[in-house]
Amino acid sequence: MDKLFFGVDVLLKQVEKWTGKKLALVTNNAASTSEGTLSRVALQQAGFNLVLLFSPEHGLTAKGADGAAQADGTDIATGLPVISLYGDHFRPSAEELSGTDLVLFDIPDAGCRFYTYLWTLTHVMEACEAAGKKLIVLDRPNPLSGDLKKTEGPMLDEKNCASFIGRWNIPVRHSCTLGELALYFKTTRMPALDLEIIKVQYWDRQQSVDQSGWLFVPTSPAIRDTATITLYPATCFLEGVNVNEGRGTEDDFKICGAPWLDSVKLTPLFNSQDFHGIKVSPVTYTPEWGLYAGECCQGIRLTVTDEGLFHPVQTGLGLLQLLKKSYPAELKERLYVTVANPTGTGHLDRLTGVKDAFQKIESGELLIAATDIDHWVERINPFLLY
Repeated sequence: MDKLFFGVDVLLKQVEKWTGKKLALVTNNAASTSEGTLSRVALQQAGFNLVLLFSPEHGLTAKGADGAAQADGTDIATGLPVISLYGDHFRPSAEELSGTDLVLFDIPDAGCRFYTYLWTLTHVMEACEAAGKKLIVLDRPNPLSGDLKKTEGPMLDEKNCASFIGRWNIPVRHSCTLGELALYFKTTRMPALDLEIIKVQYWDRQQSVDQSGWLFVPTSPAIRDTATITLYPATCFLEGVNVNEGRGTEDDFKICGAPWLDSVKLTPLFNSQDFHGIKVSPVTYTPEWGLYAGECCQGIRLTVTDEGLFHPVQTGLGLLQLLKKSYPAELKERLYVTVANPTGTGHLDRLTGVKDAFQKIESGELLIAATDIDHWVERINPFLLY
């Protein structure tokens, strides 16, 4: 099998094409070459004239706390100024772009709608269109695979649920690269944007990061390994209810629990459901921070047994339904305060893309919505690059 090259690896061979151009780069420490060198360092060393960096949620280090504002600063690795796009503004201003000739975007994704790097990309696209700046997306594989047969809804209700964890009408698991989504959004929303995608080389879109073995760098504090990437589209829904999603432990999104849960009761209930490719086992733990910090929680540890059969979104919504049926009085909506949602209200609606999601758990409407992909494959097909 040929070695996989990221978009940045391809761009590094084109330095002569961009001689003299003043470049801004939207990036973080999760963005590296296929050999593991920070993208911005590799570009600078190759002779690209980087003049400014922009960083998304979690900051340039990719270690900032979930939902917390990130400050501007100076990059130790390159000496370049860093402007945060997750603080007092989410998109570059015209003034910030004025000293640049074009903008590069290189940040890995987690493959699902509520991961915010995608929406930072859309804000950058709009800013570049408004400022008349060319945008080049250095594409990367979808870590969950680009297998469109594995796409899962619900589709986002833009009128009622649009937010920084889902601005536009796409499925939760979209099965695309950020480059492909950028092409789709350009055509459907910002046709005047001067956009170029530097494609990945030698990627089989049927393969996930676990199956093809390309270099994985933790994309944020809670996404530390490929096992977490696989489970994240399932257990992230728990952020919207009063169940700890593993934060405050070493097992973010791999375990979940609450002081009012009974792990011995919940484990066989979950395993008896029609969830494919996953099993759970009982767990007891005490989060060091976050929801239920310092309190003993009982819950379950989730283990994917067959990635090919596993449907994370359906599993996550099914888990919510199981919790509601088993603990109707205890399960409640949770306020989830972030820079993008200062009140913390409606977080489950934003995650699912469905209005009044909590009220629709017990009825099974959310579980049915996981199968709603609203002709997504047909809509996205003209923009697929691999």
